[in-house]
Amino acid sequence: MKVTSAQASKILRKYEDEMNGILSNESMSREFLAAVGEDVESVRPVYDYRATQDKLTDLENRIRKLKHSINVFNCTYVIPGFDMTIDQMLIYLPQLSKKRDKLGSMKNVLPKAREAQQYGKSSNIIDYRYANYDIPTVEKDYAEVSDVLAKAQTALDTVNNTVTFDIEL
Repeated sequence: MKVTSAQASKILRKYEDEMNGILSNESMSREFLAAVGEDVESVRPVYDYRATQDKLTDLENRIRKLKHSINVFNCTYVIPGFDMTIDQMLIYLPQLSKKRDKLGSMKNVLPKAREAQQYGKSSNIIDYRYANYDIPTVEKDYAEVSDVLAKAQTALDTVNNTVTFDIEL
């Protein structure tokens, strides 16, 4: 079956939801309480150990195959315009975000700013904090990194929603 990454993620989420539902039902029905003198069979919940384990094993196999297909696709498909695979892009995006955040804080400082006095410390000395870099250069770098980040996110989104690969269900 051919799917996009977005479709594969939805199938995976469906399998995991189904797995969680079975585990939850199993947790509630594999043991039960009955009061002394109560008819045990009248309060026994429906639970079939073997059928439950078989369903869980089947889902685990489907999840494993699906995740493997996604991983193979992510490790082999090269994103156009970036010369990197999807798995590399998934590392690159957080790196770009971190760099953009750092540059964002650096670009928003004053070249010279009076340092606030420390709590409980009285002094006649006034301290100034100076930017030890060229703020316009940082602003330019910030804009460039922001543009690359937006383009990379868009490229990945495009691949996730348009490029198909084979999965075995």
